Amino acid sequence: MTYDFRIEGADTAMMYRDLASALEGLVAGETDAIANMANASALISETLPDVNWVGFYRNIGSELVIGPFQGRPACIRIPFGTGVCGVAAETRQVQRVEDVHSFAGHIACDSASNSEIVMPLIRDGELIGVLDIDSPKKARFNAEDEAGCIRLAEILSRVL
Repeated sequence: MTYDFRIEGADTAMMYRDLASALEGLVAGETDAIANMANASALISETLPDVNWVGFYRNIGSELVIGPFQGRPACIRIPFGTGVCGVAAETRQVQRVEDVHSFAGHIACDSASNSEIVMPLIRDGELIGVLDIDSPKKARFNAEDEAGCIRLAEILSRVL
């Protein structure tokens, strides 16, 4: 099977709508969480402009362990409460950070990253992990991006 998704929405909301639709189709019927994370990170990385890392950290024994991703090699384990991903995991709240260098406790896995958005992935009240997206641009992610990424996280939480 060949997948060729070309998503170029006229505006941000349309792009995220089309991205969510493509993601739904990509994970439909697949029960393997790793396969879904791998394809999702590739799709998101190929679609969103100005991102340099897209991937997952899985909740394993109350710490975050790296999962499938697109980008440079990254930190393997992150304790809850540490860095942007660890804070998202601990608080179960989206973390949208305009300048990661001013975020207390930021973990610099890739020195090229300047802004970040992290969505907790929760199913049946349990934290599955987080979806992490980094950008080399400061203040890359706005409220529209956050809303779109939350929708992606909702889709993924059902299939991971």
